[in-house]
Amino acid sequence: MEIAIILLVIAVIFITRSVKVVPQQHAWVIERLGKYHGTLTPGLNFLVPFIDRVAYKHVLKEIPLDIPSQVCITKDNTQLQVDGILYFQVTDAMRASYGSSNYIMAISQLAQTSLRSVIGKLELDKTFEERDIINAQVVAAIDEAALNWGVKVLRYEIKDLTPPKEILHAMQAQITAEREKRALIAASEGRRQEQINIATGEREAFIARSEGEKQAAINSAQGEAASITAVAEATANAIERIAAAIRQPGGEQAVQLKVAERAVDAYGKVAADATTTLIIPGNMSEVSGLIATAMKMVQSSK
Repeated sequence: MEIAIILLVIAVIFITRSVKVVPQQHAWVIERLGKYHGTLTPGLNFLVPFIDRVAYKHVLKEIPLDIPSQVCITKDNTQLQVDGILYFQVTDAMRASYGSSNYIMAISQLAQTSLRSVIGKLELDKTFEERDIINAQVVAAIDEAALNWGVKVLRYEIKDLTPPKEILHAMQAQITAEREKRALIAASEGRRQEQINIATGEREAFIARSEGEKQAAINSAQGEAASITAVAEATANAIERIAAAIRQPGGEQAVQLKVAERAVDAYGKVAADATTTLIIPGNMSEVSGLIATAMKMVQSSK
């Protein structure tokens, strides 16, 4: 019975040492007699008991690594407190096991030194404006060295850039001045546009008034021309009718009578004016001579 128990224990130990189940997204490095033998992939794997052993276990998932905060000096000698986060992934389990004694610490230290080097090439204002460029340069510098460690650096993100308090106050004052400048420019542009709008409105109003006055003058001239034409036509019609009436029997006598009436009326009006001295011809036959002269003019017009 005791022998059976011992054999059972030995069998369990053999099975435990020989059968290995590797989880998904993991890689286990196997050493045989102290030498690298292979890498176990996810799933069921078998080893030689007491000869093979699992030396290293690696996670193949993307791993975030917090980079400790550090002080960096910019190109214009300004100190910045910078911290970030690095994302990497183990791509070669064998190199990750034997390429570095501690690849995580190596990546962290290399990220800090690379960040100081990149920021040292930029001025203070550029460090805030070109974060993407800083991140890309840090990733490129780390990734080149991390290839020997079996690690792929995916990206680096700056979490915070903190300048000294004096620089913060100066930057705030600069921002305030810039905003006030933009406000003044906007106000002046508004006043300029207002003046342009007023001048444009006055010009359009003046043009409209001049067009109206022009049209009114044209209409007035056309009205006067029409009035003169109408008067001329009426006068011509009247003359034609008078001429036609004179040619009728008794027309000349009617004209003589009308001329005589006009002459008497004219004498009467002159006599009615108190300021006018009227001299009456001694011989009234002169009046008849005047009428005869007028009749000759009528006959000659015929």
